[in-house]
Amino acid sequence: MTAMTRQTSAPPVFSSDDDKWNAVLRRDPAADGQFVYAVKSTGVYCRPSCASRIKRRENVGFHATPAEAEAAGFRPCKRCRPSEAPRAAREAALVARACRLIEEAAQPPALDALATALGMSPFHFHRLFKSVTGLTPKAYAAGKRAAQMQRALRAAGSVTEAVYEAGFNATSRFYAETDARLGMTPGAFRAGGAGSDIRFAVGASSLGAILVAATERGICAILMGDDAETLTRDLQDRFPKAQLIGGDAEFETWVAQVVGFVEAPRQGLDLPLDLKGTVFQRRVWQALRRIPPGRTASYAQIAEALGMPRATRAVAGACAANPVAVAIPCHRVVRKDGGLSGYRWGVARKRALLARESKE
Repeated sequence: MTAMTRQTSAPPVFSSDDDKWNAVLRRDPAADGQFVYAVKSTGVYCRPSCASRIKRRENVGFHATPAEAEAAGFRPCKRCRPSEAPRAAREAALVARACRLIEEAAQPPALDALATALGMSPFHFHRLFKSVTGLTPKAYAAGKRAAQMQRALRAAGSVTEAVYEAGFNATSRFYAETDARLGMTPGAFRAGGAGSDIRFAVGASSLGAILVAATERGICAILMGDDAETLTRDLQDRFPKAQLIGGDAEFETWVAQVVGFVEAPRQGLDLPLDLKGTVFQRRVWQALRRIPPGRTASYAQIAEALGMPRATRAVAGACAANPVAVAIPCHRVVRKDGGLSGYRWGVARKRALLARESKE
């Protein structure tokens, strides 16, 4: 994510043979899919990014597509496999298949079983899955499990029904996982958070009021606005049946850290978070936390980094659903042209946060 910049440049154009040859010398991955090069002395054609030894220029020719190269009598390189989908696409397809296996399983499948199903070693499968999704297979399965719990608890007539709807064979396991995943007991979740305690306090900053709220597991909301009363009502709307408790002196130190971060963003903010969201939302939020202060990324770049280049709108939706301002730095996400798009807590605040980060 550190390679993200404020603007996304257009793909390079390789119009001349000299441009194409220079791309081959650089092993430029940006040229993959735009042409292939064929080597007369070996009868093989390759992707521009192929890691094989560079051949002599007089033996190299260029073709627009693999089909054109094969029609000219060349065979595909066994190393870079230019006749197949790009490596990133192949890897994304493997991970998508793994996700389907996880989602369709009655019980979370073991790492070894998933790797075997995909014809990979557990080590390489684990590394690939995390690089594509931002989550480990275990964390992805846990997220799907939590979503099943929520759906079952909302739809079932009783907690007992929800146990079996969510794929659990024992109520003890269901209660243990539901409390860990949802931050409250199954009964409390069905009751809209009734019986749960949420501490909160409001601080003042140069950007207005800041409300910080937390469960026993960590911060669940950081809200920014013009006045404390409006922010408190917003918190009540989020947790309509939870018991809201004013924070004590120890809790005030968390508020002070958040306010301090707003005033001087580069000092960092390391607080425990208790976030509830879909698997995709949490993937986006993890990606946002990897954007360093003083840098920005576009919604499209975030989607591409997640291996889902068409999910730009979904990324924007996940940013809008972010419940913890500044702790999850959605203010660092901008439009493709670098312009500031909407911000849940006001574009003026977004502009101010970015300006402070860029000056430090």
